[in-house]
Amino acid sequence: MLKPLGDRVVLQVSEAPEQSVGGILLASNAQEKSVTGKVVAVSTQTVGDLTAPAAVKEGDSVIFDKFAGTEISVDGVDYLVVHEKDIVAVL
Repeated sequence: MLKPLGDRVVLQVSEAPEQSVGGILLASNAQEKSVTGKVVAVSTQTVGDLTAPAAVKEGDSVIFDKFAGTEISVDGVDYLVVHEKDIVAVL
């Protein structure tokens, strides 16, 4: 499993529903990507001997910035690694 470092959070991005305009399905590259996901892993931030609490925890559903993060694939599963500051809200 992935273990994020620094102030990073690993997300499993939710699938965006297929969009259609007037009954015509849009190509995948014309659709907007999803901005919601589920938190899979959270880094532990330490400052000296103190551990800073994270704003999110594993299992939370979150909304993140549209162009944030780095997409990676591990064992055929796609993840997005974002900075904690790129998370806008917890659902």
